[in-house]
Amino acid sequence: MPKITFIGAGSTVFAKRLLVDILSFPELANSTISLHDIDEKRLRTSEVVAHKVAQALDAHPTIEATTDRRAALDGADYAISMFQVAGYKPGTVVDFEVPKKYGLRQTIGDTSGIGGIMRALRTIPVLLDVCHDMQNLCPGVTFLNYVNPMAMNCWAISRASKVKTVGLCHSVQGTAAQLAYDIGVPLEEINYLCAGINHMAFYLRFERKTEDGVEDLYPRIRQVVEEGRVPDWNLVRYEMLTRLGYFVTESSEHFAEYVPWFIKRDRPDLLERFNVPLDEYLRRCEAQMNIWEVMQESLEDPDISITEVTPEMLESARKALESTVIPAHFIEEIFELRVSGEYAPLIIHSVETGTPRVVYGNVPNRGLIDNLPPGCIVEVPCVVDKNGVQPTRIGALPPHLAALMQTNINVQALTVEAALTHKREHIYHAAMLDPHTAAELDLDQIWSLVDDLIEAHGDWLPTYR
Repeated sequence: MPKITFIGAGSTVFAKRLLVDILSFPELANSTISLHDIDEKRLRTSEVVAHKVAQALDAHPTIEATTDRRAALDGADYAISMFQVAGYKPGTVVDFEVPKKYGLRQTIGDTSGIGGIMRALRTIPVLLDVCHDMQNLCPGVTFLNYVNPMAMNCWAISRASKVKTVGLCHSVQGTAAQLAYDIGVPLEEINYLCAGINHMAFYLRFERKTEDGVEDLYPRIRQVVEEGRVPDWNLVRYEMLTRLGYFVTESSEHFAEYVPWFIKRDRPDLLERFNVPLDEYLRRCEAQMNIWEVMQESLEDPDISITEVTPEMLESARKALESTVIPAHFIEEIFELRVSGEYAPLIIHSVETGTPRVVYGNVPNRGLIDNLPPGCIVEVPCVVDKNGVQPTRIGALPPHLAALMQTNINVQALTVEAALTHKREHIYHAAMLDPHTAAELDLDQIWSLVDDLIEAHGDWLPTYR
């Protein structure tokens, strides 16, 4: 049985989701699950939850919990990362509040933009420390990374470590399900090919087999626009479909801050027209903390089943999420034992059993996409079996899509350079080239903003020269 280590297991809700998926496989039900977090209280809650999940699924894993990262990684076959350096406070709050003083507003701030840059600079040193531990303690490990900003983190790991790593996200399969709902076609009937960079990949094909051959489903997607049926939370992506001809994977609130066209100080009408929710990530964090307060007592009580949910808990969760654009089904994912389809458990199962699957992974561009830079992190379909995760060559993307991605890759490249060399100048350059930041601020403001953020984050960042 494999040893599966969770780094950041205090993220109890996400850890629970992965545990349900892993322990639902009979072949993995007796695995060793090693839970690690630096927050001992949250770690103990996750340990109780892990035992509850195992009991509910009639699985018999060996469950360990430790604040000693090296002990958790020692001998691991798989490691899954799910942590956030500096947390909501001070990390995320600083990333949002300092830029606001300059009139720079964000929605999510965890992938690109000034928020994504600063999060990467906090996170990459920690990830490299984890990789150093893995090289010494479990050199054959498969490292499954969920930590954002995905592309920057994985790029730094690929340059500074030899650990076998794949970055995993929910956006490809999640958006496919959303599109299936919009066009009224069952997801299981749909075949798609998607490629690009994390949070900016596009469906190159979206189709299904019929008695007469293969039906291109893009006309049905465009029909959603023509008939005025675009969901009000997804206006940005459907607008980009009309401009680019392809549908992007990441949500409208994310995508709005990857480009210079939707969030502008002198155009508040754009925010209303495209329903762009500024400060969305702050509200999500606060909502999730409120939900946690509701759940914590029952989760920590070993005598209460993981499936015991009171109407009061459900109602409190709904109220907490009302201020966000998080879909309603998220509440069900929190409280129910249902298989989520996350890629990490599927990868582990395929490698252990040889069951072939296709997942979408974030990996270095080594001959995979011709018109994106070598070495940058691309999101492509990967075949998984006993040979591990094997990325699929795509070839050239439509040139306008590659050009749009390059605007974000520029920022990623300079941020990674800053993280690996500790040269402060590259942080300025990354911020200068960010499409959203450059659309809002002049050069003096950008440099001053970077200085203020470095000072505000203090010891959460290394020293830059």
